[in-house]
Parts: sequence; C-alpha cells; structure tokens
Amino acid sequence: MEEENSAISQKGQLLSAMFLVAGTCIGGGMLALPVATGISGFVPSTIMMVLCWLAMTASALLLLEVNLWMKEGAHVITMSSTILGPIGRIVSWVVYLFISYASIVAYTAAGGSLVANGAANLMGMEFSKEISCLLFIVCFGGIIYLGNRFVGRVNTILFVAMIAAYFALVGTGISEVKLEFLSHRKWTTSFLAIPLLLTTFSFQTMLPSLTPYLRRNVKALRWAIMGGTTITLIVYLLWQWLVLGIVPVHGPNSLLKALEVGEPITQFLREHVRSEWVSILAEYFAFFALVTSFLGMALGLMDFLSDGLKIKKTGKGKILLGLLIIIPTFIFAAYFERIFLLALDTSGGFGDSILNGIMPVLMVWVGRYYLHFPAENRVPGGKPLLLVVLAFFIFALVLEILIHSGFTCSIFEACQLIIQQQKEGAGL
Repeated sequence: MEEENSAISQKGQLLSAMFLVAGTCIGGGMLALPVATGISGFVPSTIMMVLCWLAMTASALLLLEVNLWMKEGAHVITMSSTILGPIGRIVSWVVYLFISYASIVAYTAAGGSLVANGAANLMGMEFSKEISCLLFIVCFGGIIYLGNRFVGRVNTILFVAMIAAYFALVGTGISEVKLEFLSHRKWTTSFLAIPLLLTTFSFQTMLPSLTPYLRRNVKALRWAIMGGTTITLIVYLLWQWLVLGIVPVHGPNSLLKALEVGEPITQFLREHVRSEWVSILAEYFAFFALVTSFLGMALGLMDFLSDGLKIKKTGKGKILLGLLIIIPTFIFAAYFERIFLLALDTSGGFGDSILNGIMPVLMVWVGRYYLHFPAENRVPGGKPLLLVVLAFFIFALVLEILIHSGFTCSIFEACQLIIQQQKEGAGL
C-alpha cells in the first residue's frame, strides 16, 4: 500500500514538474508569436517553431546533465564558474540580467497597452502610455513586495485562469478560422523569427529548481523537460492556427500592422471576429499570460539581485531592490516604441542563444571530455549532437548580430519593406 501511494505521489510530482516547465515557457511571449511569424505564414512558422523546440529541449537536457554533476542547489552561476571559470561566471551574470530586464520590460510594455485598452473599454477613460505602464508595474510589482509565498499563490490562481481562458478562446474561435488565411507562405522571412521563438521556449533558468523537487531522479527530470516543452509546443501550434486563421496578413487591422506598431495581437483580433466572446476571452488570456510571466521574472530578478548585491529583502533593502527593477523597466517600457516585440526578440537572439544554448553545450563538452565528470547521466548523441545544437544557437546569435549591425533586416524592417512595396503597388 505504501509503495502504491509512493508511486502515485511520484506521478503527481512529475506531472506538476511538467506543468511548471510549460508554465514558465507559456506566457507573454505567446502574444508576440503570431505577430512575429504571421508575415511568413502558418506552415513556415510551424517548421521554425519545431526547430526551436528541438534545440531548446536539447539544451535543457544538456544543462540538466551539468546540474547533476553539481551539489544540490547549484545554479547557473555556480555551474558556469565551476566548469568555464571566471569568464563563464561573468558572462552568466551579464546575460542573466539582460534576459530578465528585457523580458520584464516587454511584459510591462504589453501590459500597459492592455491597461489602457481596458480603461477605455470599461470606464471610458483615456490613459497615456506612461500612465498605463506605471499602473501595471506598480500594481503587480507591489505583489512581489509581499513575498514569495504570496506571489506563488497569486501566480497559481492566474495560471489556472490563463489556461481556462486559453481553452475557452480556442473552443469559441474555431468557427472563426478561415482556412485560406493559413495558406499564406513567405519562406524568405521565416528564419527572422528564430530569436523570438527561442524566448517562447525559454525556461532553463529555473531548471536547477526541478532537480531537488524530483529528488535528482534522472528519468523523471528528463520526462519533465520533454513533456513540459511538448505541452508548450502543442499550445503554441493551436494558438498560431487560431490567430493566423482569423487575422489577415494585409490590411488596416492585420498581422503586418500589429508588427509595424509592435502591439500584442489581441489588440487586433477583435476587429475580425463575429463573436464578441472571442475578443473578450483573448483580452483575458493576454492579461493573465502577461501577469504570470511578469511575476515569475520579477521575483527571480529580485532574488538574483539580492544574492548578487548582498542586499537583504527586508525594510529599506527590499525598497531598494524594488526600485532597481521598477525604474529602468518603466523608462524603457514607456518611452521606447515597439519595445514589446523588440525586447523579446533581442532577449532570445542574444540572451537565450548564449545562456540557454551555447553555454550548456560548452559546459557539457568541457565537463565530459576535459574534466571527465561521471558518465552515467549523459544525454545520448555524443559529440555529433553537441555540434548540431551548438551550430543552431551560433546561427541564432550570428543572425541577431547581423540584424543589429545592419547586414540583414530584422523582422520589423522586413515588415516595413513589405508595407512600402504594397503602397508603391497601390500608387500611394
């Protein structure tokens, strides 16, 4: 009887761990997905999404291998400094901060748009971008101040509400999908969405927390990673199918327009549906997705700053930590156009490709073949797998560097070129 109860408990923990992985991935990035991939079309974007899913899942399994070499409680900083030395430690510090701030800025910018939209629709009040962003970050940043337990409870409620809104939205919106919209294909722009797609499958920074949770059970940990990312992929594909099948690529309230202004797609969805419930559910889903992502990233950043700067999370120390998060986030979110998509895109291109892609491969390579760590928990595939994964993330990093150095256009610039071509073709 005890063995049966233990097996049930282990299955429950495994399922919970899968949902934790999926919940970390699924969030505000979903609102940017159809916008960044829409100009390429459903089929090209699906192929790019599957490639990014495979790469991020592989890198997570490699990072797990490294984590199991360490003592329980070891985080990215400890792992990188142990295997890659001082340079690895510095890179981890810089990139972790970059990913965290970029993500929080993105969620605040999009959250501000939803606050302004909600105020206009529900109360007939017009809020500026600055006021909307300030309301969002003060309101939900204040929850962080109340402590980890309170944040955990609020986040659980919001995540359940987000999933409920998602399934209600998909169920309600099926009848609105136009199959001819899904036939659009533009392969030449599909690879430009890779940086943002990496962000939407990013969860590796919380992976060390899974190891003690599943009691260093290698099989369970691998199933949690693969199951969690697979759930995420299925949710994303359904979301892509729904939105790209409802919102047209061209026109005044199109995917191109959403990309041009850098707004979440839910702001444009209501213009193309007959049922008012679709747009209402989309707004609720967007709100819950953004807040859950914001809370998770902000809480992690506060703990990281507290540990790194040796500032206690009590009294004045907690206020100082809060200001270190709120002030720079508000400035970038409120005063820079298109920051929602740009921040997520840059975070994936630079942050995830380095911290969650290249570094796990390098740590495994050094740990296996130079430091000769134990071989019992190795990910199958040997050096060929490591080289393929490394090549993919180097490609993503080089792509982002080329975009920012002007050698190739970004997804935003591609959008501008397409719009300009349309205007010239129409004689405008």
